[in-house]
Amino acid sequence: MNIVVLIKQVPDTTDVRIDPKTGTLIREGVPSIINPDDKHAIEEALRLKEKYGGKVTVLSMGPPQALDALRESKAMGVDDNILLSDRAFAGADTWATSYTLATAISKVGDYDLIICGRQAIDGDTAQVGPQVAECLGLPQITYVRKLEIEGKTVTAERALEDGFERIEATLPVLITVIKELNKPRYPSVSGIVEACREAEYPVWTAKDIEADPKKIGLDGSPTQVKRSFAPEPHGEGIILEGAVEDMAKDLVSKLKDDNVVR
Repeated sequence: MNIVVLIKQVPDTTDVRIDPKTGTLIREGVPSIINPDDKHAIEEALRLKEKYGGKVTVLSMGPPQALDALRESKAMGVDDNILLSDRAFAGADTWATSYTLATAISKVGDYDLIICGRQAIDGDTAQVGPQVAECLGLPQITYVRKLEIEGKTVTAERALEDGFERIEATLPVLITVIKELNKPRYPSVSGIVEACREAEYPVWTAKDIEADPKKIGLDGSPTQVKRSFAPEPHGEGIILEGAVEDMAKDLVSKLKDDNVVR
């Protein structure tokens, strides 16, 4: 079974700061990590490879520094890593990003399953996986918390707010996964050594994947962000202490005083 995993390098959100003048993220000095949901995607791909054989290929779109994420995935046990990096990709929204990733997947060619994390912690849109499936004309199952594959049939439990639904699809298919699916492994010592020894990782440009210039980057993005900002705090919060019953009474009393409830 040949599996393609889509990952993204994101800022470690515990250290994210916003420039008050420009309204953009301050990335200088902020560590980057593999998007957490994407680690669960890598783990599931590796488990399926161990069970059925085949190959796991990781694709990531980003600046050259995203190679660090590819090295980590290599250390976890991934076979091939490909970085999509080109100034022409800059400014892409989820639509242009999905087109670029789908075009690269078509270049990879031989795949049975595509696995993505549910969403990236720096955008929280959960749009890229489903849009990639649309670009490739594939069935999709999102929010997967349990997965079984028998022959060409995929059976997945898809998480809902109040339960789950069981869905069947036929390979090839794209799935997006959540953290309940598995626990990602740590890179092995031998894997880290191998990842560091590998001198070069393939880097594909827009020309390499024969992407339509009108569908990538800022020019190919129908979404335009006019402004981003950190909301201003609205006064200080109040911390209630004591027994639960007393705190509940105090809370109701304060809400009544502020005419929030009657």
